[in-house]
Amino acid sequence: MTASTSAKGGREPDPRGDGYEPDPQRWRALWVTLVAGFMSLLDVTIVAVALPTIQHDLHASPAQVQWVVSGYALTFALALVTAGRLGDALDRRRIFLLALGGFVVFSAACGAAPDITLLVAARLAQGLAAGFMAPQNSALIQQMFRGAERGRAFGFFGATVGISSAAGPVTGGAILALASGDQGWRWIFYVNVPIGVLAVLLGRRLLPRTRRSGRGRVDVPGVLLLGLGVLALMCPLVLAESGGIERLWWLFLAGAALLTVFAWWQRRLVARDEQPLLDPRLFTTVRGYAIGAGIGTLYFVGFSGVWLVFALFYQRGLDFSPLRSGLAVTPFALGSASAAVVSGRLVERYGRLLTVCGLAGVIAGLGGTALLLRLAPLDLAPWVAAPVLFLGGVGGGFVVSPNITMTLRDVPVRMAGAAGGALQTGQRLGAALGTAALPGLFYLMLGRGGDYRGALVTALGAALAGMAASLALAVFDWRRDRRRKPHRKCPEEVANAPVHARQT
Repeated sequence: MTASTSAKGGREPDPRGDGYEPDPQRWRALWVTLVAGFMSLLDVTIVAVALPTIQHDLHASPAQVQWVVSGYALTFALALVTAGRLGDALDRRRIFLLALGGFVVFSAACGAAPDITLLVAARLAQGLAAGFMAPQNSALIQQMFRGAERGRAFGFFGATVGISSAAGPVTGGAILALASGDQGWRWIFYVNVPIGVLAVLLGRRLLPRTRRSGRGRVDVPGVLLLGLGVLALMCPLVLAESGGIERLWWLFLAGAALLTVFAWWQRRLVARDEQPLLDPRLFTTVRGYAIGAGIGTLYFVGFSGVWLVFALFYQRGLDFSPLRSGLAVTPFALGSASAAVVSGRLVERYGRLLTVCGLAGVIAGLGGTALLLRLAPLDLAPWVAAPVLFLGGVGGGFVVSPNITMTLRDVPVRMAGAAGGALQTGQRLGAALGTAALPGLFYLMLGRGGDYRGALVTALGAALAGMAASLALAVFDWRRDRRRKPHRKCPEEVANAPVHARQT
């Protein structure tokens, strides 16, 4: 057994025997990655509240302005797995800093865009930079932390994911309220510049370098197959508001076929002892990875679309301003943030049970919120619903962070980037499905009777169905763990496992 030097200068055991030495600056480095991750995830939703202003100022059509949001989400999802693999093979620190620098430059370009065409182009590039940055976050956590510390670090990471997803509307509303005139929307992008520059400077000083794996060849056919498959699945969803699902439904079939070929190609590369883009043994031999990815994908189907439904209900049904609408859902973000940090400390002790309880809490909280908004007087409904929404947020804090920890905790560090990228790709696909389906269902029900409350309840009910499916998976995994003695595969077991090995 090897020993490693602790941050305090003492020696501590290294149970994995992989030469791990804790970096004295690992916690400071973590905060750099979290700030960058918060910016990239916040930009998925923060722009939505400014779309009417952008459309008016740039004289854009509804279809053009929709690409300001959907184009970012599309290129973000396309880059994740490839970026994670490049980080594993080359240098996570270098790719993270280059991507962060690009994100800052393209944010400035978005803010300065003189017309809608250049704004959309800058948003596509900004999403690509964010997609290259995101998988390095989870990979750097796995590189810098072990054991209970890794759970705590993923707790902060989960809090960042939860807060950024729920805080987008209120942050965007606040910036619009503070920035005067039609040009105020530009500050939604400019605000990234000083924060990003500071993060780059600190990252150069604090982030650890990555040892090259020695197997840096990139699987180009795999990149093309996966990219085209994800593109085919995402395109109808990101174009849903302009009839994309009806016109491009056949792309779902094409995407499924491409991903099937991609899976076959990855298994073939492993059988030939070559380096795949996404090692299939992650799903067959790494305990908890496959089911954790499924839980995360199903959860984000409901979780991501809920905020657009709330924004439509508050802003159009109750005539709230963007800021007031964002403040109405802030209790969920506060509950999620507080619980996520705590859950990172508890995941090693309670495991999947935390996810089960968290999902039950989210379902109860959002279900109770829908009921109160349906029955309470309109002038009191947001106030009455706030405590229940806070409890739902607490439940959400016990979902994202523990699930990320349990999904990635046994992934070998050499696969950390690709594994994190694949996990986030599933979450982005789930989020795209939710943000396309739930507002569409809201408008469908609204068109039938003009009842905003009824439309809200129906859309939230659909979101809860996705969360219930995620809960069913979590319960299955929890009960399976209780029936057998836990056994985690170490990195060496995964690296040497046969291609067709199955979880034992």
